[in-house]
Amino acid sequence: QVQLVESGGGLVQAGGSLRLSCSAFGRIFSRYFMGWFRQGPGKEREFVAVISWNGGSLSYGDSVKCRFTISRDIGESTVYLQMNNLKPEDTAVYYCAAGPTISAGGHDTTTYHYWGQGTQVTVSS
Repeated sequence: QVQLVESGGGLVQAGGSLRLSCSAFGRIFSRYFMGWFRQGPGKEREFVAVISWNGGSLSYGDSVKCRFTISRDIGESTVYLQMNNLKPEDTAVYYCAAGPTISAGGHDTTTYHYWGQGTQVTVSS
């Protein structure tokens, strides 16, 4: 059984930082693309970042480029999202996702087979 568990969310002031973690349980992590998405209040789910199975390929959404960094620790079966210079508009539930392939640069949610339950990030102004 495959399970993705996010952690690290919370309340932070604008300009602050948080690091999200996603732990993968099950025999999927080492060969799967791992992505982060977010969904703010009243908004559609938005692509944040994706990383290839070996960490050699990264992609970011336009709204988080140069502020967020995705990384993965294969040995620990964990993917991270370091979020710096947070803004109130970054407030959302952040979801981790895993899939064997990606399309549209990782933006296509249908290519991800597994999803975590989400972790809330709130940025106050």
